[in-house]
Amino acid sequence: MDGPNDPPIGKVFNDPIHGHIELHPLLVKIIDTPQFQRLRNIKQLGGTYYVFPGASHNRFEHSIGVGYLAGKLAKSLKEKQPELNINDRDVLCVQIAGLCHDLGHGPFSHLFDGMFIPEVHKDLPIKWKHEKASLDMLKHLITVNNLNLVRKKKKKKELLRPVDLFFIEELIFGKRTDPDHPKKQLEYKGRKPEKYFLYEIVSNKRNGIDVDKWDYFARDCHHLGMKNNFDHDRFIKFARVCKVDGEMQICTREKEVGNLYDFFHTRNCLHRIAYQHKVKNIVETMITEAFVLANPYLQFQGSGGKMFTMSTAIEDMVAYTKLTDNVFEQILFSTSVDLGKASVHLGKASVHLGKGSVHLCKASVDLSKASKDLAEASNDLGKARKILTNILRRRLYKCVGQFYSAKEINNIEAIRMRLADGQDNPAAARRNIVSTRHKVAARRNIAVRRNIAARRRKLNKFNLTSDDFIVKVIKMDYGMKERNPIDEVRFYSKREPNTAFKISGDQVSTLIPDHFQEWLLQVYCKKTNKKSLETARKCFKRWCHTRNRDVNTTELEANEGPNPT
Repeated sequence: MDGPNDPPIGKVFNDPIHGHIELHPLLVKIIDTPQFQRLRNIKQLGGTYYVFPGASHNRFEHSIGVGYLAGKLAKSLKEKQPELNINDRDVLCVQIAGLCHDLGHGPFSHLFDGMFIPEVHKDLPIKWKHEKASLDMLKHLITVNNLNLVRKKKKKKELLRPVDLFFIEELIFGKRTDPDHPKKQLEYKGRKPEKYFLYEIVSNKRNGIDVDKWDYFARDCHHLGMKNNFDHDRFIKFARVCKVDGEMQICTREKEVGNLYDFFHTRNCLHRIAYQHKVKNIVETMITEAFVLANPYLQFQGSGGKMFTMSTAIEDMVAYTKLTDNVFEQILFSTSVDLGKASVHLGKASVHLGKGSVHLCKASVDLSKASKDLAEASNDLGKARKILTNILRRRLYKCVGQFYSAKEINNIEAIRMRLADGQDNPAAARRNIVSTRHKVAARRNIAVRRNIAARRRKLNKFNLTSDDFIVKVIKMDYGMKERNPIDEVRFYSKREPNTAFKISGDQVSTLIPDHFQEWLLQVYCKKTNKKSLETARKCFKRWCHTRNRDVNTTELEANEGPNPT
C-alpha cells in the first residue's frame, strides 16, 4: 500500500478499442476526481442510445482514449524527428488536453450545448460551447482537489510550469479572441511558432484530422456495429512535421491520401447513419422540450450554497458538476417540486406574518403568488414527465419526410407555416359544415348548435397548425463547410521527406466528390394519429413539389410504420 508521501504511479487501462494503455501519473490524478468521474454518466452519443442499443458508451472512456492517442502521436513525432525538440512536458500537456477536452459536456452531450442552451438562452451575445465549460471545469478540478500540477521547484521535472496550463487551455479551446475586437484572434502564447504543430493534435483547426476524431470514429463504429475504414495507427506511422509556407505542420506520405478520404467518408457515414438518424433527432428534440419545461424548477446547489437551474449551472462549476444524464430520471420520477420562485414568496409571507396584522395583507399576496408558482411548476413538470414517459413507451413524434439539398435551407418558421397551409383547405370544409340553414336552426335549436360544435371539434382534431410541425435543418459536410479538407493537408514523398506539397482531388481519382456540403431537412409531426399523419405527409409532399422536389414515395411510406430501432 502506498504511503501518503509516495509519488503517484501510473495505471494500465484495458480499453476495448486501444487495448492495454498506460497513462502518466498526473493523468491518473485527474481521472480520480469527482469532476472527471462525472463523465461516466454522460452518454457519448446522447439520444442515439434510444435507437442503437449498443451505443451505451460514455464520455469517460472516450476522454481516456483521446488522452492516450494524443500522447502516442506526440511521442511518435518526438522519436522520429528529434530536431523538433519535443520534450516530455510537451507530450504531457498534449495528453492532459486530450484527456480533459470534454470535461464541459452537459447531459446527453451535444444535446445540452447544441439544443437546450440555445433554446433557454436565446439572448446570449456569444454562443456558449462545451469547450468553454471544459476550461472552467479543469480549473475547478485542479483547485478543489488540490492537484499540485504546477511545479514550485526546478527539481520536480514531472510537474508543469504555469505557461503549460495556458498551453493546455489553448489546445482545448483554440486561439483566444481580442476582448476589444471579438472577431480578431490572438496568437498562441503557450508555445512558440516552431511548435505550433502541437496544436493540431487534439483539436485540428487546420483540416480537422485530430486524435479526438480518431477515437470517436473507432469507438462509435465499434458500439454502433459499423465498420471504420480509417486506420489511425497507419496515420501515426507516416505522420511527419514539415515546414509549409514558413509554418511547421503535421504532414503525411503521399500514398496516404486515399486513407484520408476514407477518414472523411467515415465521418459522413456516421452522420448519415447514426448522428443524424431521424428517430435519434426526434428523441433529442423531445428530451430538450422536457428539459426546457423542467428547467425553472430543478435546483442544483453551487458555490456558497447558491441555487442554480440547469441553464444557469453553466456559470458555476460546483453546480455544473451535478448535471449528468441522470437529470432525465430526476424529472421522470419527480413526485414533488422544488419550490423555486414559490419559496421566495413563502419566505416573504412568513416574514410579514411574523410582523403582525399590519402585514397580513402583504402576506396574503405573497401566499397567493406562491400558490400560483406551485401550480405552474406542477403543470410544467407534469408535461415534462409525460414527454419523457412517451419516449420510454416509444410514443414519439413521427417523421413525415426528409430530403437532402445542395442549397442552404433557411427560415424554418416560414417552412412550418407553408406546411400547415398545404392542407385540403380546412377553412372551406368548416364553412360547408355551417351552412346558412344550420345557422338559422342554431339560433332556435340548442341541439343543432351542439351538433355543429361537435363536428367542428372533430374536424379541428385532424387540422394541423404550424405548431404541430417540427422542422430540423442539419448541415452535412466534411468538416470545413463547402471546402475540401484534403486541400488543407500537405504530403511528403519517400525521396524528399522534408518537402511538403499539396495533392488535388483530380490527382487521386475521378470519383472524388465535387461538393463537400449539403443540407438535410427532416419534418416531424407531433400529432401521431393516423389521420393527422396522413395529412402531414400530404402537406410535406405538396411543399416539396413547390420546391420542384421529387420526393421518394418509398421513403414516405417507410415513415408510416413504427419507429425503427
